[in-house]
Amino acid sequence: MSVKLDILQIQAFLPHRYPFLLVDKVVACEPGVSLLGVKNVTYNEPFFQGHFPQKPVMPGVLILEAMAQTTGLLASETAGAELKGMIYYLVGIDKAKFKRPVVPGDQLMLEARFVKSKRNVWAFECNASVDGEFVASAEIRCAAVVE
Repeated sequence: MSVKLDILQIQAFLPHRYPFLLVDKVVACEPGVSLLGVKNVTYNEPFFQGHFPQKPVMPGVLILEAMAQTTGLLASETAGAELKGMIYYLVGIDKAKFKRPVVPGDQLMLEARFVKSKRNVWAFECNASVDGEFVASAEIRCAAVVE
Protein backbone atom coordinates (compact mmCIF):
# COMPACT_ATOMS: atom_id res chain seq x y z
CA MET A 1 0.00 0.00 0.00
CA SER A 2 1.47 3.36 -1.02
CA VAL A 3 0.54 6.48 0.92
CA LYS A 4 0.83 10.01 -0.52
CA LEU A 5 0.84 13.17 1.60
CA ASP A 6 0.23 16.80 0.66
CA ILE A 7 1.68 19.82 2.46
CA LEU A 8 -1.24 20.06 4.92
CA GLN A 9 -0.87 16.42 5.93
CA ILE A 10 2.89 16.94 6.33
CA GLN A 11 2.27 19.97 8.56
CA ALA A 12 -0.08 17.91 10.72
CA PHE A 13 2.93 15.90 11.93
CA LEU A 14 6.05 18.03 11.44
CA PRO A 15 6.21 21.15 13.63
CA HIS A 16 8.47 22.93 11.11
CA ARG A 17 7.17 25.90 9.13
CA TYR A 18 8.62 28.12 6.43
CA PRO A 19 11.51 28.58 5.94
CA PHE A 20 12.47 25.34 7.74
CA LEU A 21 9.82 22.97 6.43
CA LEU A 22 11.88 21.22 3.77
CA VAL A 23 9.51 18.55 2.44
CA ASP A 24 6.83 19.75 0.00
CA LYS A 25 5.03 16.46 -0.59
CA VAL A 26 5.29 12.71 -0.21
CA VAL A 27 4.89 10.81 -3.47
CA ALA A 28 5.19 7.29 -2.05
CA CYS A 29 5.25 5.68 1.36
CA GLU A 30 5.13 2.10 2.47
CA PRO A 31 4.80 2.34 6.28
CA GLY A 32 7.54 0.44 8.08
CA VAL A 33 9.62 0.25 4.89
CA SER A 34 10.34 3.47 3.00
CA LEU A 35 9.15 6.94 2.06
CA LEU A 36 9.90 9.17 -0.94
CA GLY A 37 9.50 12.91 -0.43
CA VAL A 38 10.05 15.95 -2.64
CA LYS A 39 11.62 19.35 -1.98
CA ASN A 40 11.22 21.83 -4.83
CA VAL A 41 14.25 24.10 -4.60
CA THR A 42 13.54 27.67 -5.73
CA TYR A 43 15.66 30.80 -5.97
CA ASN A 44 13.33 32.39 -3.39
CA GLU A 45 14.77 30.22 -0.58
CA PRO A 46 16.16 32.60 2.07
CA PHE A 47 19.47 30.73 2.39
CA PHE A 48 20.41 31.56 -1.22
CA GLN A 49 20.88 35.24 -0.27
CA GLY A 50 24.09 34.34 1.52
CA HIS A 51 24.98 30.82 0.26
CA PHE A 52 26.31 31.96 -2.19
CA PRO A 53 25.15 35.21 -3.88
CA GLN A 54 27.15 34.62 -7.10
CA LYS A 55 26.57 30.85 -7.23
CA PRO A 56 23.55 29.75 -5.17
CA VAL A 57 23.99 26.31 -3.56
CA MET A 58 21.67 24.64 -1.03
CA PRO A 59 23.65 24.12 2.20
CA GLY A 60 24.51 20.49 2.91
CA VAL A 61 23.17 20.77 6.46
CA LEU A 62 19.75 21.67 5.02
CA ILE A 63 19.86 18.65 2.72
CA LEU A 64 20.51 16.55 5.86
CA GLU A 65 17.64 18.35 7.62
CA ALA A 66 15.33 17.59 4.68
CA MET A 67 16.29 13.91 4.90
CA ALA A 68 15.70 13.97 8.68
CA GLN A 69 12.23 15.49 8.17
CA THR A 70 11.53 12.68 5.70
CA THR A 71 12.38 10.13 8.41
CA GLY A 72 9.91 11.86 10.72
CA LEU A 73 7.16 11.42 8.16
CA LEU A 74 8.02 7.73 7.70
CA ALA A 75 8.05 7.21 11.46
CA SER A 76 4.68 8.96 11.72
CA GLU A 77 3.14 6.83 8.99
CA THR A 78 4.64 3.69 10.53
CA ALA A 79 3.73 4.27 14.20
CA GLY A 80 0.54 6.25 13.67
CA ALA A 81 -1.19 7.20 16.93
CA GLU A 82 1.76 5.91 18.95
CA LEU A 83 3.69 9.14 18.11
CA LYS A 84 0.75 11.49 18.64
CA GLY A 85 1.66 14.31 21.01
CA MET A 86 5.38 13.63 20.73
CA ILE A 87 8.15 15.80 19.34
CA TYR A 88 10.53 14.05 16.96
CA TYR A 89 14.18 15.12 17.44
CA LEU A 90 17.27 14.45 15.36
CA VAL A 91 19.76 12.61 17.60
CA GLY A 92 22.44 11.31 15.23
CA ILE A 93 23.89 11.43 11.74
CA ASP A 94 26.52 8.96 10.56
CA LYS A 95 28.28 8.35 7.25
CA ALA A 96 27.05 11.58 5.63
CA LYS A 97 28.28 11.93 2.05
CA PHE A 98 27.76 14.63 -0.57
CA LYS A 99 28.43 14.29 -4.28
CA ARG A 100 26.85 17.20 -6.17
CA PRO A 101 25.46 20.62 -5.33
CA VAL A 102 21.73 21.35 -5.23
CA VAL A 103 20.81 24.59 -7.00
CA PRO A 104 17.66 26.64 -7.70
CA GLY A 105 15.33 24.80 -10.07
CA ASP A 106 16.29 21.33 -8.79
CA GLN A 107 13.68 18.93 -7.51
CA LEU A 108 15.32 17.17 -4.58
CA MET A 109 14.03 13.62 -4.11
CA LEU A 110 14.35 12.48 -0.49
CA GLU A 111 14.27 8.77 0.32
CA ALA A 112 14.18 7.32 3.83
CA ARG A 113 14.36 3.58 4.47
CA PHE A 114 13.47 2.23 7.92
CA VAL A 115 16.27 0.19 9.53
CA LYS A 116 15.11 -0.39 13.11
CA SER A 117 13.60 1.17 16.22
CA LYS A 118 14.50 0.50 19.82
CA ARG A 119 12.51 2.13 22.60
CA ASN A 120 11.90 5.62 21.25
CA VAL A 121 14.93 5.83 18.88
CA TRP A 122 14.39 5.21 15.17
CA ALA A 123 17.18 4.47 12.64
CA PHE A 124 17.03 5.11 8.89
CA GLU A 125 19.17 5.01 5.76
CA CYS A 126 18.57 8.13 3.67
CA ASN A 127 19.42 9.26 0.15
CA ALA A 128 18.87 12.48 -1.77
CA SER A 129 18.96 12.76 -5.55
CA VAL A 130 18.18 15.17 -8.38
CA ASP A 131 17.08 13.82 -11.78
CA GLY A 132 18.16 10.34 -10.70
CA GLU A 133 21.68 11.59 -9.86
CA PHE A 134 23.07 10.94 -6.37
CA VAL A 135 23.33 14.09 -4.22
CA ALA A 136 23.78 12.92 -0.63
CA SER A 137 23.30 10.03 1.77
CA ALA A 138 23.41 9.49 5.53
CA GLU A 139 22.39 7.18 8.32
CA ILE A 140 19.99 9.17 10.51
CA ARG A 141 18.66 8.47 14.00
CA CYS A 142 15.80 10.33 15.62
CA ALA A 143 13.95 10.07 18.92
CA ALA A 144 10.30 10.64 19.72
CA VAL A 145 9.95 12.48 23.02
CA VAL A 146 6.86 13.47 25.03
CA GLU A 147 6.83 17.25 25.44
